[in-house]
Amino acid sequence: MIQLGKQQNLKVLRFSSVGAYIGEERDPLSVFAGTSQANASSLTDITEVLLPNNELGEKKPAVSDTVRAFVYLDSEDRPVATLKQPMITVGAIARLTVREVNRVGAFLDWGLPKDLLLPYKEQTRKVSTGENVLVSLYVDKSHRLCATMNIYKLLRTDSEYRVSDQVIGTVYQLIDNFGAYVAVDDIFSGMIPKRELVSAVKPGDIMKLRVTKVQPDGKLELSMREPGYRQLFIDADLIMNELKKTADGFLPYHDKSSSDELKSRFNMSKNSFKRACGHLLKEGRIEILDNGIRIK
Repeated sequence: MIQLGKQQNLKVLRFSSVGAYIGEERDPLSVFAGTSQANASSLTDITEVLLPNNELGEKKPAVSDTVRAFVYLDSEDRPVATLKQPMITVGAIARLTVREVNRVGAFLDWGLPKDLLLPYKEQTRKVSTGENVLVSLYVDKSHRLCATMNIYKLLRTDSEYRVSDQVIGTVYQLIDNFGAYVAVDDIFSGMIPKRELVSAVKPGDIMKLRVTKVQPDGKLELSMREPGYRQLFIDADLIMNELKKTADGFLPYHDKSSSDELKSRFNMSKNSFKRACGHLLKEGRIEILDNGIRIK
């Protein structure tokens, strides 16, 4: 059966003045046998689709030749085929550019003449013209191809990444109580827990991250911070730089300071602050007072 939103091998059945009609050569009985197995992306009521003349190219196929085609709906919602490879197919995930935003949603460039609709109800946040967004392609209840930003269930959990591996991920959703949800390589499911959000992030950010845990179900737990031994030196240098900015080399922060104060001032947890100060103290670079820390 002809699949909407997917690339498929179809035979050239006949030619007309407007192009070639392509489809599957079926035994008449197979039409009835296959009806109960149809899914949302199957065009079960048609056996052929138009491949327009402007798609045929200089070397036109002959009747009975097989072509690799993608089927979508044209501007009048009629099924039409193309030999072009779109930037996304049904069930896949891709980064697409917003061409326009209007009252019905956003329209995305996916490499075909008719832009792809991203309905407002499928947006996890407001998008703007020119922005790149991570989306998947699906067939809606009206049998139209649409994009969605709700990609959580479509991300894979079979990566070969291990703890301490460096990865590149795209933030696609923020949930205050949990953290930032990330598409690693735009394919695999990952998350930066709230405790690891050491600086502000927003959906659409592309980040270099570190795998801290592989969950039993294959999802990746990620961190914005370097491994402990490296981060210790980074944190210590940050504290020293902040001390040097002051007139008297003193800052009113200590082990009794609140976690919120330390995160706001240094972008680090209380434990990280204490470890870094302990390291600086051991090196003889600072002294720790009852009311703060000072360059020695």
